[in-house]
Amino acid sequence: MYAIIETGGKQYRVQEGDVLFIEKLPVEVGETVTFDKVLFLSKEDGVVAGTPYVAGATVTAKVDKQGKGEKIIVYKYKAKKNYRRKQGHRQPYTKVTIEAIRA
Repeated sequence: MYAIIETGGKQYRVQEGDVLFIEKLPVEVGETVTFDKVLFLSKEDGVVAGTPYVAGATVTAKVDKQGKGEKIIVYKYKAKKNYRRKQGHRQPYTKVTIEAIRA
């Protein structure tokens, strides 16, 4: 059984036990979070596609960690014009473990 959920403007295919790094959520470590934006659900007896969401379907996950990703460097320059800008960025994330898919 798997589901496709939407969170943080992105879509993820999840099963029970999966570990995901998603966009930062305002929850504490150890709490559970429920995703109700389920776009697609695959069960043993068939599939259910939402319009746009599957009614009554939820995915429950446990928050494992709040953190920041690897640093990326943004470097802009214009040739022969003495224009250089260097900027770093670390994207915050929430690490979650999928516990249950309910339909």
